[in-house]
Amino acid sequence: MINFNGDSNAQENMLTQNRAFLYGDAVFETLKIVQGKVLFLEDHYFRLMASMRILRMEIPMNFTMEYFEEQLLSVVKNNGFSDTARARITVYRNDGGYYLPTTNEISFLIHTSPLENQLYAFEKKKCEVDLYKDFYIGKQLLSTLKTTNKIIHVTASIYAKENALDTCILLNDAKNVVEVLHGNVFMLLGNTLVTPPISEGCINGIMRKQVLSIARKIEGLEVVEEVISPFDLQKADELFFTNVIRGVQPITKYRKKEFTTSIANRILEALNELVKTN
Repeated sequence: MINFNGDSNAQENMLTQNRAFLYGDAVFETLKIVQGKVLFLEDHYFRLMASMRILRMEIPMNFTMEYFEEQLLSVVKNNGFSDTARARITVYRNDGGYYLPTTNEISFLIHTSPLENQLYAFEKKKCEVDLYKDFYIGKQLLSTLKTTNKIIHVTASIYAKENALDTCILLNDAKNVVEVLHGNVFMLLGNTLVTPPISEGCINGIMRKQVLSIARKIEGLEVVEEVISPFDLQKADELFFTNVIRGVQPITKYRKKEFTTSIANRILEALNELVKTN
C-alpha cells in the first residue's frame, strides 16, 4: 500500500519506482514529422545516442536509426496523424536503486500530437521578452542535454505568464545569455549573427544546427558562436529563437527596444525549402 493524495490504502503504481519521475533520470527528443518523414532524423538520432552515452545508459543492440524511425512513425500512424505531427520520445533508466541505479538498461515512451502546418511560419506579430534572474543554468555538459530536469524552464514559464511576457531569456551562472524558454537564441548585430556557444550551457539544438548552416550561406552575413551579454541585447538589430517544432520565431521587443525581422525572414524561407526536400 502507498499514500496517494491522502488515500493510505492506494495500490502501488509505476511512479513509485520510475527513475524519470524520482530522479529525472531520463532524456528526451521532440521531433516534427511531416507526411511520414521525420525531419532531421539523423541529427535527432545521434543526439539521443550521445545523450544516453553521457548518462551511462545502455543502448540496446536493436536501437538503430531505422528502429528509432519505425517506432516514431508507427505511433503517428496509429493515432491517425497522417499530415503533420509532433512526437516526443522519452528514454529513461529502468527501475531499481536510489541515486545509484541497479541497472543501466533503458525503456522508452513515445507519444504524439497533431500539428496544423507542415511548413514553418511566424506564429505571432509580437513576442516580448525579458531576462529571468531567479535561477541560472550551469555552464556544463549536462545543461546541453535534453533531460527531464527542466525545473528552471518551468519556474521561468510561470514568471513569464505572471509578467505578461511571451518568453524569457535564461542566463548562466556567469550571467551571460544562454537561450530562451523554447529554444536557442540568435542576435543580429550589424552584419554579424551571433548565438551562444554550446560551452555556455545552451541546448545543443537540432534547429540551431540547421539555422547556423543556412545563415553561413547568406552573402555578407558573418556568423559566429560567441558569448552574449545581456547588455548586448539593447544594441541588437534583431533577435529570434529556434526549435524544431516552431522553426524560427522573431523576438520583437526586449524591454524598450524593438527589433526588425529581416534575417529571420530569409532564414525561414530557406528553412522551408529544406523541409520540402528533406
